[in-house]
Amino acid sequence: MRRIEPMLTDRQWRKLAPLLPKLEGGPKGGRPWADDRATLEGILWVLKTGARWRDLPDRYPSPATCWRRLARYEQLGVWDDIWRVLLRRLQRRGRLKVTESFVDATFASAKGGAIKSARPSGARGPK
Repeated sequence: MRRIEPMLTDRQWRKLAPLLPKLEGGPKGGRPWADDRATLEGILWVLKTGARWRDLPDRYPSPATCWRRLARYEQLGVWDDIWRVLLRRLQRRGRLKVTESFVDATFASAKGGAIKSARPSGARGPK
């Protein structure tokens, strides 16, 4: 049987863990929160593979749990905070060059037709 390697090393996890919000239980108690590391690794697995949430392997918390945690982190601005901390660390080490930057604002509409606000072509337009 093949051993499954974690997505995050222990060193990476030690740097990320303090940046995640503390999850408090409700006043009535309830079910304990799923493990932060396992949930984050589940999120990373979906983002890395491009797979559907429902295809998340059983070694991670449920797809719904991972998706809700992803949405919660987005709502709280956790991803932006992590990004800023990592950029500051790179800059302190001299590993970030800010003299030249590129911004890509590319937009590609989804397959299946034009966007709803587009005007129909003459062939399909009203007569």
